[in-house]
Amino acid sequence: MTESDIFYRSTVRIEPWGEGDLPLLKKLLGDPAMTEHLGGPESDEQLVKRQARYERLTPDGKGQMFKIVYEATGEAVGSVGYWDTTHHGENIYEMGWSVLPAFQGQGIASAAVAQVLAIVQPDGTYRSLHAFPSIHNPSSNAVCRKLGFTLIEECEFEYPRGSFMRCNDWRLELSTGN
Repeated sequence: MTESDIFYRSTVRIEPWGEGDLPLLKKLLGDPAMTEHLGGPESDEQLVKRQARYERLTPDGKGQMFKIVYEATGEAVGSVGYWDTTHHGENIYEMGWSVLPAFQGQGIASAAVAQVLAIVQPDGTYRSLHAFPSIHNPSSNAVCRKLGFTLIEECEFEYPRGSFMRCNDWRLELSTGN
C-alpha cells in the first residue's frame, strides 16, 4: 500500500445506497460522458427502475450498492457495489463502480473498491468476484490491476441490457465459497 492509498482511504467513505440517491444515479448513468464506456446514458425511466433495484439488493441478500462520499465536503462523488450473478455457469459476485469527472484520477475509485472488497472478502458466499470494465476504459482496468484482480480474458459483455461491448474479465479470488 502506498502513501497515497492511505491518504485516499481516509478521504473517502462508502455509505449504503438509499432512497435519496436518485440524483447521484442520474449524474452517473444518465450523462453521456459518464456512460461513454457503458453503452450510453439510461433514460429517466430506466434510472428510476435501477434506483429501486439498488435499494432492493441488500434486503434481498443479493449484494449491496454504496455511494462514495468525499470526506472533506460530505459530497457524494460516485457509486460502487457488488451483486450476485452467473458467469460461465459459475455463481459469482460481479462488481462495478463509477466516479464523477471532477473526482476522477485521484485514487477515489481504488479506495472505494478496496473498502467494498474488505466487506465482500470474508462473505464466503462465492469463490470469486469479477469486474468487467470496457477494454477502452484504462482507468477502471487500472483499478483492477492495482487491487490484485487477475485478468482472465477479453470478452463480449452485455451492459446495459441490449448493448454489447468488449470488456476485460478481471477475477479476484474470495475466501472459501460454496
